[in-house]
Amino acid sequence: MPQNKNKRNQKQNFSFLEFFAGSGLVAHALQEHFYTKWANDICPKKASVYVSNHGFGQLHISDICSVQGNILPFTHLSWASFPCQDLSLAGLTGGIHAQRSGLVWEWLRIFDEMIEKPPILVAENVAGLVSTKNGIYYRVLHDALRERGFKVGAVILDAALWVPQSRPRVFVIAVRENLVIPSHLISDGPTWLQPSTVIRAAKDLENWVWWNMPKPAARRQDLIDILEWDAPCHDEETTHRTLNLIPEKHMERLMQDDVVVAAGYKRTRNGRQVLELRFDGIAGCLRTPEGGSSRQFLVLKKEGVLKTRLLTIRETARLMGAPDTYELPGTYNDGYRAMGDAVAVPVAHFLSKQLLAPLATVYTEYLKTANTGDRYVG
Repeated sequence: MPQNKNKRNQKQNFSFLEFFAGSGLVAHALQEHFYTKWANDICPKKASVYVSNHGFGQLHISDICSVQGNILPFTHLSWASFPCQDLSLAGLTGGIHAQRSGLVWEWLRIFDEMIEKPPILVAENVAGLVSTKNGIYYRVLHDALRERGFKVGAVILDAALWVPQSRPRVFVIAVRENLVIPSHLISDGPTWLQPSTVIRAAKDLENWVWWNMPKPAARRQDLIDILEWDAPCHDEETTHRTLNLIPEKHMERLMQDDVVVAAGYKRTRNGRQVLELRFDGIAGCLRTPEGGSSRQFLVLKKEGVLKTRLLTIRETARLMGAPDTYELPGTYNDGYRAMGDAVAVPVAHFLSKQLLAPLATVYTEYLKTANTGDRYVG
C-alpha cells in the first residue's frame, strides 16, 4: 500500500481543497505554500498517478455530484480545474451549462453547503471560457461568484512562458469582497495578464478586479532541451508515410540547417490530412489522446536523416513542468491523458507564489484584527 506522501511541512502555512484533481500536478505546484486537506476526482487512472506521487490519504475518488459540502474542512483556498470540453474551441462549445463543463456548478453548490467557506477560489479552464461569444460564459460565472460575496478577476497565463509548450489557460481568481487587497496585487486597468478577450469579457462587470503580477523571466528551455533522444522512432514505412503528410513549405523549412526538431499535429485541410509543424522551439498544446489526431508528432534530424515518432510520456511530463521523479504508472495512453488534461506546474506555482499565498496571508492577518475572530462562516 502506498504511503501518504502529503504530510504537511513547516513551510506550508495554508491549506486547500482541490476539485477535478486529476494527476496531482496542481498539488505538486502549490506545495511550497499550500497543503492539500482534501481532493477529489472521478477517474481511477488519473487517481493512480495522484496517489503514486502524493499518497492516498487526502484523495477521494467519486463523482463530484455526490460530494457533500457540509462535511468538508475549512481551507484557505478552493481550486477547481473543471472540465473544458464544452468550452474548448476544438470541441462543440456547448457552454458553461452543458454536461461536462457545467460541473462547475457542482463546485459552487458544494461551496454553498460548506459551514466554513474558503475565502479564496480559483477556477481554471481553456481560453474559450472568456473568448467564446464575447465572454458570455465567463460573465455568467463571474456573476455567480459575485452573488456569493466575492470580487473576481480573470487572467490568462500561457505555459510557454516557462516550458516549451503553447498552453494558454484562464485562471479565475475570486476573493472575499470585504478583504482589502494589497495595492501591488491589483492594477487600475489591464496588464500583461489580461489580453483583449479578457478585457471584452470584463466590460461593465461589478466587483471586477484587475489582478497584477510581475512578468516572469524569459523561458530558458526549448523543445530540443526536453527530448529523450534515445527513444525509439517509427519504422521506415511509418516514417515515410508520416513525412509524406508534411506540407511542402513546412518540409522546405524542416530541411534548413538550423532545424533539428519540429513538433506537429495531424489536421485535415481541404479534405486532405496533413502534418502541420511548428518551428518556434515549442510544442503545441497537449491534448487527451482520444484519437490519432490528438497525439503530437515529432520530426527529428538524427545524423542528417529525418526520423518521426510520437512524444514519449516523459516528454509530455517535461512539457508540463513535472520533474523526472514524477511517477506515471499505467499505459502510454494513461500517461498521455494524465499530462494532457492537467495544469502546467510552473504556471500554478507562479500563481500560488505571486498571488494566492499573498492573499491567504492577508486573510490570516484579517482574522487577527476582525471583530468576530471567526473564519468565513456562511
